[in-house]
Amino acid sequence: MSKKVALHNLGCKVNAYEVEAMQQLLEQAGYEIVPFQEGADVYLINTCTVTNIADRKSRQMLHKAKKMNPDAIVVATGCYAQTDTEKLKEDASVDLILGNNQKNQIVQALEEFEKEHAKKARVIEINKTKEYEELSIDHTAEHVRAYIKVQDGCNQFCTYCIIPYARGRVRSRRITEILEEVRNLAAGGYKEVVLTGIHLSSYGVDFKDEDKKEDLLSLIRAVHEIEGIKRIRLGSLEPRVITEEFMEGISALPKVCPHFHLSLQSGCNKTLKDMNRRYTAEEYAEKCDLIRKYYQAPALTTDVIVGFPHETEEDFMESYEFVRNIHFYETHIFKYSRRQGTKAAAMDGQLTEAEKAKRSEKMLELHELRAREYEENMIGRELEILVEEETEIDGKVFYLSHSREYVKVAVEKQEGIGINDLLTVKITDFAKEHILLGKPTENSPCILR
Repeated sequence: MSKKVALHNLGCKVNAYEVEAMQQLLEQAGYEIVPFQEGADVYLINTCTVTNIADRKSRQMLHKAKKMNPDAIVVATGCYAQTDTEKLKEDASVDLILGNNQKNQIVQALEEFEKEHAKKARVIEINKTKEYEELSIDHTAEHVRAYIKVQDGCNQFCTYCIIPYARGRVRSRRITEILEEVRNLAAGGYKEVVLTGIHLSSYGVDFKDEDKKEDLLSLIRAVHEIEGIKRIRLGSLEPRVITEEFMEGISALPKVCPHFHLSLQSGCNKTLKDMNRRYTAEEYAEKCDLIRKYYQAPALTTDVIVGFPHETEEDFMESYEFVRNIHFYETHIFKYSRRQGTKAAAMDGQLTEAEKAKRSEKMLELHELRAREYEENMIGRELEILVEEETEIDGKVFYLSHSREYVKVAVEKQEGIGINDLLTVKITDFAKEHILLGKPTENSPCILR
């Protein structure tokens, strides 16, 4: 009888990709994948360490797994397993520890444990490795969109961030390996891929062989050539990657979606300097203008941290006004979370939770205003959507989709339209808050099968 494995992911899209890759390795080895509940023989938790809260959640899930089956093998892998290995060695709930760059060893690690029944930690000094850990998928839990990990590690060392210590230095995946994976996914019917990484903008900076120099633009161009792929999205980008050459290059590629997540963190130069963000607010604004030079009404989204150490009310308002003037489609707001092991955690001038909450609320109100504004501007336009799933709105069945700008669009279910179809619709109204209502155009469904 095959062993039953339950997997649980905490954290980012890269972590989610790695869990799916590990799941497929386990499936190939004959393991049966089961839901994360009682009855599994192996529980694998891919941990996160981006905040102290993430650490706590990781520990809680490991303990929950052992309680569900005290005889099961509990595996801790991922970023918390990498940074707090010693704590996990002392944790009776954990049987096997796999750090980052060791996830492709999951099958061998389980086989060894079954033979020896001795607690083991496979954790390397992540900051000393230059090897990219090869993992791949040929299907994903999302039925129409596939996230592709193309890069690992970060060299930035922002003062609030623990990730360079958990993920190591920048390591890029060879384009040949990426293209093979994308071709397999295209052959499986996937029409949209999202290129993602820990610090996507650094893709290729670690390649030394000049005759094979590869960067993010050359990667996008190569993926664009793959038959069957209709859409290419980019994960979070840093402002420095947005150059005239880059924008001219991607704007010539019709498969690239006009949706750009450009990390900001603060619109105040003093705070940006304290964060070690390596650009000014003025430089960031220039990058947004450059994107809008090449794309009409692109969706610009961003991340903002409020309540960073030493952020005065004036600093916050400077950041707020900057965000207000850029007109982002979506702004993801985070209250600064003190992360042990980072420079910012040791800074004086820490703000109270009440101050952070007040600023977060004000920024969230702005986010709602701008999101609604952007969506309202879509009414009357024709958009291309990719049908993803069925949903019910006010008692009617709709297909829920995303436009190229990553705006949610609902189309009433009808004959001739199905999941994973691309079609053109005219936006007529809102189906509900933050979901637009689309109607197939006259010669639609303009389906690209």
